Amino acid sequence: MFVWVFHRISGLVMIALFGFKIYSGFGTAGALGQDVVPYWTKLHSNLAVDMVAIFLFIYHSLYGVRTCLVDLGLKRQEKQLFWGLSAAGLAIYGFVCFQWLFK
Repeated sequence: MFVWVFHRISGLVMIALFGFKIYSGFGTAGALGQDVVPYWTKLHSNLAVDMVAIFLFIYHSLYGVRTCLVDLGLKRQEKQLFWGLSAAGLAIYGFVCFQWLFK
């Protein structure tokens, strides 16, 4: 049940975050007025928003893969898929954060 709820909520939050990133990109490019470019640049390059978006993208995609595998007949391995893909997601997220923060 948790996976189902998290998958739906993460999808909705990703729509909002990526919409925000696209809109703030227009502001950074000057399409929303040259006088507000510094404001939009600061919002667009917000590390916290980027990290949340990456986290949601990784877990949403991995739980989508889990859903596909369960639909293909791996119902008995559902718990193992959850823990395995959660561990894989944590490893991927840790690697991405490490690369991003220490580049």
